[in-house]
Amino acid sequence: MTIKLTDVAKLAGVSPTTVSRVINNYGYLSQKTIDKVNQAMEELNYQPNSLARSLQGKGTKLIGLIFPSVANPFYGELIETMENYLFEKGYKVILCSSADNKEKERDYLRMLTANKVDGIIAGAHNLGIAEYEKVGLPIVAFDRFLSDSIPIVSSDNYAGGKLATEMLYQSGARKIAILTGTNQSDSPTNSRLQGYLEAIQHYELEALVFDCLPDMSKNLKALTIQKLLKNEEADGIFCTDDLTAVLVMNEAKKIGLAVPEQLKVIGYDGTRFIQDYFPQLSTIRQPIADCAMLLVNLLIQRIETKEELLEENYTLPIKYVKGDST
Repeated sequence: MTIKLTDVAKLAGVSPTTVSRVINNYGYLSQKTIDKVNQAMEELNYQPNSLARSLQGKGTKLIGLIFPSVANPFYGELIETMENYLFEKGYKVILCSSADNKEKERDYLRMLTANKVDGIIAGAHNLGIAEYEKVGLPIVAFDRFLSDSIPIVSSDNYAGGKLATEMLYQSGARKIAILTGTNQSDSPTNSRLQGYLEAIQHYELEALVFDCLPDMSKNLKALTIQKLLKNEEADGIFCTDDLTAVLVMNEAKKIGLAVPEQLKVIGYDGTRFIQDYFPQLSTIRQPIADCAMLLVNLLIQRIETKEELLEENYTLPIKYVKGDST
């Protein structure tokens, strides 16, 4: 049986209009009346209609999060942290996993717009999504360019790529390769490759760039890594994510390469998962909590003050965490 607003009014002994005013925090009401209505809603487990509130200009207190995958430890930790911050500020989330699928991301964007969410935080990296400019909602992006009017929050990807390469060089590596994902999208993460190339040029070394695309299965990625380790004789590898770096260490062990004596490895992200289960991996740590807080604060600023004149880019510092792989 669906509980209606009139059921709440009957139990509280007030009019439906009074219940509506309590829900929407409209007009003067005594604390005694507010408490009676809230108690009745709790007893009946009545949930106010968020869409109806939005049509009255009250806002739904819902935020859409569009990210590639919650299975990836980095995105999982970032999303969890954002959800906690948003909950503290009175917002709930609708989580959309785009799975690196352009059409899926587009459908989720339409769904969030139809459900009148108050704003969106987007971190998916699919190409050609022009709808973000047209939805008319406050939007903040993580590590992804969506349009000139949408601010981007990211860690210092360029500095991270350069620092990782420098640390490999200082550890004794001279044939340093990079294993990177797709660099086709207009994303700040591309700067990790640029930082690597800058350091390689500085040390007058040969650039060895290899792609491990996001849609590659673990087995295909392992074959790519095996080929690299056997044919290129690299003595240092910078992976632009930690999971690939762990896979490199596993494949090196299979073919008899000792880490770090024969092969030095550095990853990127530095999540709690990696620190807990693979502390031997040297990595570039992103400030996940700071990224999450900044994303939430910027979005709420846009929602509550209609602020459009935000900076185009917000870049947070990274940190090198040394393990036993270098």
